[in-house]
Formats: sequence, structure tokens, C-alpha cells
Amino acid sequence: MNLPFNKKLLGILAASLLTTAGCSSMDMGSEKAKTTATGSAAGSHSEGANAGLERCDKTLGTMAIVEDTDSAWYRTLNEYKLGSTAPVLKLLAQQSNCFVVVERGKAMNNMMRERELAQSGELRKQSNFGKGQMVSADYSLNPSITFSNTNAGGLGGAIGGLFRGRGGVAAGVAANVNFKEASTLLTLIDNRSGVQLAAAEGSARNTDFGAMGSVFGSRAGASLGGYSNTAEGKVIVAALTDSFNNIVRAVRQYKAQNVKGGLGTGKGGLQVQQD
Repeated sequence: MNLPFNKKLLGILAASLLTTAGCSSMDMGSEKAKTTATGSAAGSHSEGANAGLERCDKTLGTMAIVEDTDSAWYRTLNEYKLGSTAPVLKLLAQQSNCFVVVERGKAMNNMMRERELAQSGELRKQSNFGKGQMVSADYSLNPSITFSNTNAGGLGGAIGGLFRGRGGVAAGVAANVNFKEASTLLTLIDNRSGVQLAAAEGSARNTDFGAMGSVFGSRAGASLGGYSNTAEGKVIVAALTDSFNNIVRAVRQYKAQNVKGGLGTGKGGLQVQQD
């Protein structure tokens, strides 16, 4: 007996769920869970780094990651249940060997707390938390997400239209094809002069199939919410990786900009009328 197309598909998917119901396994280090920022770093040594990550033969200086937490792009990260981009960029920077990363984020509160304890006399005398221990940051790397789209393009709707005459299940599967895109921007600032040394854009695109939520209703949809957020997170990490690679390529060819009369002396080439 030949079942209608939509009922046959529903039967296959339902049987698949029943087969796997109650089964679970933990796949530690799963490749499917990794982003483009993967592996580890310790000093100049790294393991498991993305093969596509740009690297430097010699380190260019110390660098702090500084996020504008009051900006609109940072606030929208909450919509995707994503945290700070700093850990991702710190890993990429250390693995690249282009920069030595220094802490200027929230962990610095703990660093200062230890110094307060030392000054109060609570720490052991040999703790060596005296002045002059911290390393200065030569540069600041400032990230931003300039564009993020959770449903770019109308492919899902177009495919769904082809199946509308064959049942709601098939149309629902097709209409849940989403293209997730992200574009990011990194700027590298010289902390002593305040001069922007380099800027680089990066982008990434990912296709997500949300079929199960449409077929089995809100319960499956809720379980796919975490996956959807993870997919969006992965595409943002990929865009940041692309931006970082572009920054590295730019600074490898760095040449200082020269202004006749000197930087910031009021003798630049674009003058305003004087009184």
C-alpha cells in the first residue's frame, strides 16, 4: 500500500525518533561541536589549532581585547544566548603567535583584588605581588559584529512553495531552511599614541535545517532552540576568525602612515580656515 507522500515522510521521521528515544551518549571532543576557534595554546605553543588560522614567525607585541559592552551589537548577543567574544579572540591571538595577550577584562578585578590583599598584609610575605609586576598592553584589539542575519535569503520559502500541493509536512521541512550570516570588524589600536594601526572585516555563512521543529511541534522546536543558537554562535566565531586572519595579513605588510609636519601637530594636509 502506497502512503501519501507526507504521511510516509512523517512515518519515517517518527520511527527514527522512537528508535533513538531514551538513548544518550557523551562524545567528548566531538568535531561536530567545534567552532573555527579550536584547540589550545600555552605560551608560543599551540595544539589542535585551526589549520586555516594565520600565524606569525615572530611576536609583534602585547595586546588586550577590549569590547564596547554598551554598544548595540554587544547587547544583541543576548538574543543568541552568547557571551563575550573576548575568549575566542584571546585563543586565536595566542595560537597565531602574533601577539602576547594581556588581561584587561573582568579577570583583572581578581588581579587587583590579590594586590589589595597583599597591601593589607593578608598574603604571605613570599607572594611577590609588589608593584611593577604587570605587563603593559602595546595594542588594543576592538571587535564588533556589524551584521548578523538569522534568516538571510528566501530559499526556504521558495522551496516550500514547490511542496505546498503535497502536504504540510514537506512544506514545513523546506520552509525551515535558514542561511545564517555574520560580518565582523576588528580594529587594532596603538595604546601609546591612540592611532589605529589596522582594521579588517570578516564574514561567514552557515546553512541550518530546522525541519524537526515544524514536523513535531513545539516540544521538538524547543529542543532545537539550543542548536539554533549554537549554529548562530558558530557562524559568528567563523566571522571573527576570518577578521583575525585579515588583521594578521594586514599587519605583516604594515607600513606607518606619514603626515607632513608630524602626527597631531595641527599641520596636516586638511586645514580649516583661520580667523
